[in-house]
Amino acid sequence: MKNKLWKALTVLLLIYVLTAGLYGEVPRQPILNETVRNLYYHVTMWFSMVIFLLISLIYSIKYLNSGKIEHDDISSEFVNTGVIFGIVGFTTGAIWGLVTWGDPLPKDPKILSVAIAMLAYFAYLVLRGAFEDEQRRARISSIYNIFAFVIFNVLIWILPRMTDSLHPGNGGNPGFKIYDSDNIMKPVFYSAIVGWTLLGLWITTLRIRLKKLNHLIDDRN
Repeated sequence: MKNKLWKALTVLLLIYVLTAGLYGEVPRQPILNETVRNLYYHVTMWFSMVIFLLISLIYSIKYLNSGKIEHDDISSEFVNTGVIFGIVGFTTGAIWGLVTWGDPLPKDPKILSVAIAMLAYFAYLVLRGAFEDEQRRARISSIYNIFAFVIFNVLIWILPRMTDSLHPGNGGNPGFKIYDSDNIMKPVFYSAIVGWTLLGLWITTLRIRLKKLNHLIDDRN
C-alpha cells in the first residue's frame, strides 16, 4: 500500500509540474520571457541528479564497510539514474542557452565545469565494464565513486562561483529570486524537485529488483 501511495504521488506531482510548467503564470522578464519555464526542468533535474549521486556515494561507503554486493548494486544503479538525469539537465540547459544566449554551449566556466564533472561519471561507467570479477569491480568502482563525488561537487558548486559566469547567481549575476519576486514559481519548482526525484527513485528501484533477479538466476545456474 505504501508503495502505491508514493508512486501515485509521483504521478500527481509530475502531472501538476508539466501542466503548470507549460500553462501556469510566470514572471515576465527581458531576454528570459517564456523560457523561464525551463527552470522547472533544467535546474530541478540537476537537483535530483545530485540527490541520486549522494545516495550512490552512501552505498559505495556501505559496500566498502560490508562487502555486500547488493550495496554495490544499489550504488551503481543510482549512478546510472543520476547520469541519465544529468544528460537531460545538460540538454535542457543547452536548449535554454540557444534561445537566451544565442549559443547552446557558450564558453562559460560553469558549462565547462559541468561537462568535466559528467565525464568523471562516464569514466565510472567505463571503469565498471573493465572488470569481470564482481567483487573487484565493486571495490574499485566504490573507491572511485567517492573521489568522483568530491570532484563533481567542487566542479559544479565551488569553481564556477570563483569566476564570472553567464548563469544566474554566478559572477555577480542576480539569482532567480529576483525574477520570482512574487514567489509564483516556487510551488511548481519545489514540486518538480520532489516529483523528478521520486520518478528517479522509482526507476532505480525497478532496476535494482531486476539485478536481484539476475543474481538469483546466476546462482541457480
